Amino acid sequence: MELTKPDPPRTYKVGTADAITIKDCASIELKPNEQVTFVTEQGSEYDVARTEFGYYATPSLNSRLCKQGLKALLVKNQRGRFYILLVEDGKEDVLNQYLEREQIKIICWMDNDEALSEIENRLGKATFGK
Repeated sequence: MELTKPDPPRTYKVGTADAITIKDCASIELKPNEQVTFVTEQGSEYDVARTEFGYYATPSLNSRLCKQGLKALLVKNQRGRFYILLVEDGKEDVLNQYLEREQIKIICWMDNDEALSEIENRLGKATFGK
């Protein structure tokens, strides 16, 4: 793993009214089979693992992620772009205010067996490879 920290961090504005400022604090270069873990002040953890084919972008949606106090949510913004958000337990009110302000639609929650089975049933059973 190689960590690069810009000094000072690059900043840029996002959101419908450019009301949010993001600070780009680091770049992490992972080799295959390396992982980084992000930790909140409350102790929740979020893992990203590099593989030979790309990345596991989240821990298991219906197990480890939930145990860490995070829930996955698929959303679509007004420009037609889709995002996966990870919502901290207890932050649903903050999320709802953000979604309303930014005019973002919830497509589906992906945080439990029932929700994921519904997605699987709508799309058809998973296959191996192609």
